[in-house]
Amino acid sequence: MSNKELKSSFETKEDVEKFNTLMNKLKDENKYSIDEDDEKNLLIESNDDTSASEDEETNEESVNVSDESEFSLLRTLESILFPLILTGLSFFVRMYRIGISNRVTWDEAHFGKFGSYYLRHEFYHDVHPPLGKMLVGLSGWLANYSGHWDFPSGEVFPEDLDYVKMRLFQATFSALCTPLAYYTGKAIGLSLPSVWLLTILVCFENSYATLGRFILLDSMLLFFTVASFMCFVKFHNERAKPFSRKWWKWILLTGFNLGCTVSVKMVGLFIISLVGIYTVIDLWSLFGNRTVKWTTYTFHIFARVLALIVVPFAVFLASFKVHFDLLSGSGPGDANMPSLFQASLKGSEVGVGPRDIAVGSSVVTIKNQALGGVLLHSHVQTYPEGSKQQQITGYGHKDANNNWRFQRKRGVDFWVEDEEDIEFVTQDEEYRLVHVSSGRNLHTHPIPAPLTPTAFEVSGYGDDITGDPKDNWIIEFAEQNGSEDKDKLHLLTTSFRIKNTELGCYLGQTYKLLPQWGFRQFEMACIKEPFKRDKRIWWNIETHENERLPSSENFSYPKPNFLRSFVELNLAMMATNNALVPDQEKVDGLASSFWQWPTLLVGIRMCGWDDDKIKYFMIGSPASTWLSSAAVLAFMLLFVVYAIRWQRQINDFESSKKFNTFLMGGFYPILGWGLQYTPFAIMGRVTYVHHYLPALYFALILLAYWFDWFTSGLYNTKKGKLTVAIVYTFYYAVVIGGFAYFSPITFGMDKPSSEYAYLDWLPTWRIS
Repeated sequence: MSNKELKSSFETKEDVEKFNTLMNKLKDENKYSIDEDDEKNLLIESNDDTSASEDEETNEESVNVSDESEFSLLRTLESILFPLILTGLSFFVRMYRIGISNRVTWDEAHFGKFGSYYLRHEFYHDVHPPLGKMLVGLSGWLANYSGHWDFPSGEVFPEDLDYVKMRLFQATFSALCTPLAYYTGKAIGLSLPSVWLLTILVCFENSYATLGRFILLDSMLLFFTVASFMCFVKFHNERAKPFSRKWWKWILLTGFNLGCTVSVKMVGLFIISLVGIYTVIDLWSLFGNRTVKWTTYTFHIFARVLALIVVPFAVFLASFKVHFDLLSGSGPGDANMPSLFQASLKGSEVGVGPRDIAVGSSVVTIKNQALGGVLLHSHVQTYPEGSKQQQITGYGHKDANNNWRFQRKRGVDFWVEDEEDIEFVTQDEEYRLVHVSSGRNLHTHPIPAPLTPTAFEVSGYGDDITGDPKDNWIIEFAEQNGSEDKDKLHLLTTSFRIKNTELGCYLGQTYKLLPQWGFRQFEMACIKEPFKRDKRIWWNIETHENERLPSSENFSYPKPNFLRSFVELNLAMMATNNALVPDQEKVDGLASSFWQWPTLLVGIRMCGWDDDKIKYFMIGSPASTWLSSAAVLAFMLLFVVYAIRWQRQINDFESSKKFNTFLMGGFYPILGWGLQYTPFAIMGRVTYVHHYLPALYFALILLAYWFDWFTSGLYNTKKGKLTVAIVYTFYYAVVIGGFAYFSPITFGMDKPSSEYAYLDWLPTWRIS
């Protein structure tokens, strides 16, 4: 029988291909001399193997193909329908009765006002980066709001302000966290019931749904945090295909979302730290892989620098560029910026006035030129220690107590209003600086400054009659910009130092905040032997009023440098944030401590508690928060157990999939939880319950991981599968039922608070 005849007896194409492959391989290797009989025997063996099982497997294969096809169809339907359904439910629980309260609620008073400033193009100052507040302004623009209102706390919204549309805009960010949680669970590698659990936990979380219905930044912060972690996990899953299209897509999207997160609130640095730690570990692992070429490794570093440093910083920088472009007019936050920047704002008083400063008759404000520099300020309150004379401080806002006059030095007849001659302030001359409202002289003496013992205290002392030579200060010019008389002190364009005649020290800003007795304003001191180009001792005249001198309103100032303005604003933001410390003399009923959040020991009354008002109480869902807190502690113990067993050469991860799920569903979420939570345990600023919400998301992932961990071995039997179905279904019902039970605190309590006493599970909750 010929080869052709033998092949014609095969019943399937696969048999023919198998025979040809084997014959060609044997002939090419010249290991055997194969004749037709050998080929026939080979064929008979092949056919015998096939026919022996063919009859038994034909029906089974057709059934398996059918089952597999049906399963694939169900899986496809699930991947479409389940996230759609849960997303719809998420929109519902965040938007149901969203407009029932027509009053400004909680921090809507802040962020609604900031959104108004964008619509009015008025410069303001806040502790947070601008992206979230610009989005608030966008929501107002979409609602046809003109920005005419400042969102006074507890006030009824005007009829022409469609606050419902603005709230719906914010609720959208909160609702979209639900599908992101679903796809994150899938990317982590959790079982389908655990993916559903994570999605349900996020959808029906009372604290998320409560905050999500108001004009706040927290929903946007949570959305970008969740999106960053999802993209991060997706990028990790592409690690076997570096520099592929999907690899680039997910690393760039990770960087973009990281940039958006930190551009909403600076606490976005915590999720950036998580990705940064992963990146360091990842690069270290690649460094130890000898199969990776140096050129490839260098490109790995370049890609991460580009996507995870350059892209987030570019997003952060771009948000400030738009911020400066939108806020082109003068507003309440001007004083936190350098004088030159303020002069560039429309309607600003800075830089407007006579160019030359006159002795006695000119009223000026004096601005420090250090990064984050503030205005020289004084008030009638005295130092509690030291000289106990009038305080001299630095203040970042416009105030009548910022006004000063240059007066003739001690020992010379002081200037009086009857004098007609004009005497201008010139360089290297001695003058007294007199506080306008109190009449006190700027003074120093060899007494340590309150917070900087290496410098001398500065105070307000004496008057035109009473005083001593330590009231005299030499005006040293540091820089003169422009073509005006170089010997005269000019408005805004002259940079100068203020040197005490007697002690030789220089008036400067120390960057330290005084205690409450100093109203948390900046310490001013007389600094000994400073570096002459130290901007802490550089000053300029910011505003100038003098009816005796001609104004020069048409004077053209150079445009401020964007990068310098960017740095200035960020330093001012940090300084303001550092000033948000608890006041020991006052009781803040809304503030709470970090240890009270995972235990749900306290919540927040978000508005007035009158019987005739709609009331909201923000607190986490007990069904998820308490159990997720236990999951966090349990995972810490599990990690220790795994580490000990690994040290004893015991491998608990028989597959890479199981290890990957442990890594992205356990290790990095616990790290994310710690990075989001522990900083609030050590920071000095005042803290509130809502600061825990990003950390709660990572705790929920850990809770879903634990369910997956406990049930992973139960899928092999029908009884085990039934147990899994019962456990998950029961907890789904508990979570959803718990949300429904506490829904009045989320949807708004429109009855007297006494009728909601049943919700006060703990005496510290204060719902009723």
